[in-house]
This record gives sequence, C-alpha cells and structure tokens, in this order.
Amino acid sequence: MSAVPAEYPSPTSRRRRRRPQSAAVAAAAVDGPRAMVAAPPVAAPPTVAAQPAVAAQPAVAARPAVSFADAGVPAPLVTALAAAGITTPFPIQTATLPDALAGRDILGRGQTGSGKTLGFCIPLAAGLADGYTSACRPRGLVLVPTRELASQVHAVLVPLARAVGLSVATIYGGVPQNPQVAALRGRADIVVACPGRLADLIEQGHCHLGDVEISVLDEADHMADLGFLPVVRRLLDMTPADGQRMLFSATLDAAVDVLARRFMHRPARHDVGPVMAPGAMVHHLLTVAPADRIGVLAALTGGGGRSLVFARTRHAARRVARQLTAVGIPANELHGDLSQSARERNLASYAAGQVRVIVATDIAARGIHVDGIDLVIHADPPTEHKAYLHRSGRTARAGASGTVITLQAPAQAAAVRDLMRKAGVVPLTASVTPRSELLSSIAGAPAARVTLPPVRAEAIVVAPATGHGAAALSSGFRGRRRR
Repeated sequence: MSAVPAEYPSPTSRRRRRRPQSAAVAAAAVDGPRAMVAAPPVAAPPTVAAQPAVAAQPAVAARPAVSFADAGVPAPLVTALAAAGITTPFPIQTATLPDALAGRDILGRGQTGSGKTLGFCIPLAAGLADGYTSACRPRGLVLVPTRELASQVHAVLVPLARAVGLSVATIYGGVPQNPQVAALRGRADIVVACPGRLADLIEQGHCHLGDVEISVLDEADHMADLGFLPVVRRLLDMTPADGQRMLFSATLDAAVDVLARRFMHRPARHDVGPVMAPGAMVHHLLTVAPADRIGVLAALTGGGGRSLVFARTRHAARRVARQLTAVGIPANELHGDLSQSARERNLASYAAGQVRVIVATDIAARGIHVDGIDLVIHADPPTEHKAYLHRSGRTARAGASGTVITLQAPAQAAAVRDLMRKAGVVPLTASVTPRSELLSSIAGAPAARVTLPPVRAEAIVVAPATGHGAAALSSGFRGRRRR
C-alpha cells in the first residue's frame, strides 16, 4: 500500500482546540466555579503538593461532583455511560473531569483500578466531538506501553466515541499493519497506539500528528521502565504545542516529571489515593523450599476462585502453566512469546471463566482488567516495589477484596523484605509446605481436578515412494552422492 503525501492537505474548516488563558475562563467554559473540582475528601488525599518539580496550578476547592453531569460531561456521553451501568464517577474522575473538560493540561495519579481510563476517555471524546478529521491525520492520540492496555483503552473509548460520532483505531506491533493503515486512511478521529508501531507508520508516511488536538499519555512510568521515553518524546514533539495534553499514571516519578516539564503548560495536578477500604487487600509472604514450589502453587490455585500467577520470565510462565495443567489445574499462559491472537484468546477464556488460572509475565501487570480475581500470586518475587504494586493491583479493584501471595525461597528473604518495605506493605509471614492448612484456608474449598484426555499418537501412513526419493529409502543408497 502506498504512503500518503508527507503534507496531506487539511481543510480550513478544522477547528483547533485552544488552551484556556486563565482558570476563570476554563471554569466558565464548563460549569462556573465547579470546573476546578478537587478530589473528594473520602478515601483520597488532597491535590499533591509534595512534588513541586512541575509547575502545577493548584485546583480551587469546591464541592465535589456527585454525578458525571455535575462534572460537566455532555449528555450523549452521560447516556452512553449509563447504558454501560456507570453512573457515579470514581474520585480520580471527579477530580480531573472538570479541568480536563475545560481544556487544561492534566497530570493525574491514581492507583491501578482507580478509574484513570475513563478519566481521560471522557474528555477526549467530548473535546473532539466537533471538528473534521483528514485521512491519516488523527485529532486525538493516546499512547500506551502495551498491546493489552491498548485493547483495554479501545474497549472503553469506543462506546463514548460512537456516542458523539467519532471513530477509534488501535495501532500496535505483533499484527499486520495493513488494517491499521486502512483505519488511518479511513479518517480515524482518535488513535490508541503503542509508541514503536506508531513511529514506524509515521516514518513510512502513513500517519501525521500535526492535527492532534488532545494527547494522552497513559502509564507513563511503565513506558519509562520499558525504555520508551525517547520515542515518546519524539512523538509528542510532532503534536502541536498549543494542544491539550493529559498524563495519567499510577506513580509520578522523576522520569514522568521530565515529560511534564517539557510538554505540559501549567497542568492541573490531581493525586488520588487508593479507593479500596483499608484491609481490603491481604498480603501473605510464604517461605517455600524450592522443591515444594509447584506443590504450593497447586494448593493455592486449586480452589474455586480465580487466580493470576506471575512468573519472572516467559520460559518460567510457560513451564508453570504446563506443570499446573499436568496436575489437574488447567492454566493458560500470557507472555510476549505468544502471538497477539493467542494472547487475546487465552485472556478471553480466562475472563470468561473457562479456565480459572493464568500464568503471566509482567506484561499482564498493567492495563488488563478482569473482574473477580481472587488471588494474585507472585511465584517469582518482582525485583522492584513498583512492579509488586502493579502486579498486586489486579485484585481488590475498585473497593473489592482480594489476596496477594508472594512465594520466596529462604535465600530470597533479605531481598523480598527490602521490597516489601519500599512498597509500604506489612505482609503476614509463614513457612509452608504443600500440605499446610494455611494454604487451604487461603484457597478455599478445593475444586475438582481436571484430567485431560491422553494424546493418542495417530498411525502414520507413508505413501509408496517414487522417483529419486525412493532411492533415498534404500539402505544401499545411503551415503552415496549423486554424480
């Protein structure tokens, strides 16, 4: 497929979204003084002031919005949210929506499962509802670190976009690019992309970011961990400097601060703490002999609940999944060695309850939301506390309860103790074997083991060889060379 010209003409009727010149103007654009809504006092600390590196303009305290309409969300989007059963905003949404809808830059932090995705999808759809999109020139851009997160954001964004007449395209690697190029040529209004594939398409001339009015960077700290920041900076440099930019993340560290300083103008900073009640997530630290590791895992995942097991490497995830399946606990695997279709298929069967256990690398630690995960098990302890928190955030989401279990060998005790200290977690500790009563109390009543039917080798029927191939079957011919 041929590339589009580097300077694809854009119609003069396109309207550029401009940043409000003052907080008063921004407030008037939405709902008077309520446009600058701070995080509600319940289960959420006030706007962060302990990280002064970014020149963030503090939000004006006001009574919190109690509904999406109160926050200034347009009626079509309120209707679309209600159709999905979403009627009350989470604290991170209550805090950020008025500012985001007013066109301000947003720097938001919230724990995994706090509702950050809707926090930027709503203003993205509302802000782009009026306007014209040219082929290969999207007006909205969402950058995410992984394919799974791109798929999740796409699923949340599509109903909102359709409600206001917009289209959404996803761009990521591991799949053919032609359908993605076709979506861009079909005038996709919003692009949800992983940085690498998007940069490739731009270099080929298939996409141009000169018309982007709203840019979103989701899970920026994870992008920094994966080494994506250089390409992210190049992509953001291609967007207009006067566009609105929103940055959401579970942690706001030094690398994120660099991005905020460079690309954001007087951002409204909102820091919302965990939404779950204290004690909703129970942490266990179990010391296990290496020889008992699989037996302990089988005892923990053998209950009737849904379990997510984390392994450090792709090979380890594959091995653990097969070992659990061999003892009657069917387990799917999720890691980078699988094709995109296999990853989606394994995750879909897990989400649908067809299998109760999935063994994953850190690829699943962010961006994958599956309701009702009862146990998160660190079969291999992570190497840093941020990874521990993001892994653990797959359970006890949005106020639900959950259990997090870390297995450690005796030789790992010092490193894991330091990890827990940095994560701010005080776990319940014990030394266990596969027959320990503690495991059955955590896992619950054991589910029936599944015995997979044996794989029967089929008889191989060899057709009679003819021609030159027949001579190769002759023992007298072996070792000879044809002259």
